[in-house]
Amino acid sequence: MKVRVAKRAQTQIDRAAAWWDDNRPLASEAFDEDLSEAFSLLSIEPGIGAPVTNARTPGVKRLHLARIHYFLYYRIQGEEVQVLRIWHTSRGRDPKL
Repeated sequence: MKVRVAKRAQTQIDRAAAWWDDNRPLASEAFDEDLSEAFSLLSIEPGIGAPVTNARTPGVKRLHLARIHYFLYYRIQGEEVQVLRIWHTSRGRDPKL
């Protein structure tokens, strides 16, 4: 299944990747590696994430990227996985979806 990243999610990914590069020099590749692995996993097993019950958008799921402490929010639309947001777990709440 194809994975497509929404514009807002791409902006969030770019910002998080830049922060990671600047602030985690001993594990500088971790963010990119975990995100790449998540995209690969979603292309093969798109139903793997946990349902997000408080989303306004129907069918939203999230995948926990434990090593880097992010949630990846997405939904399945037809034959593609749409990545909607990436959200740090320390925020203590879900993004508005």
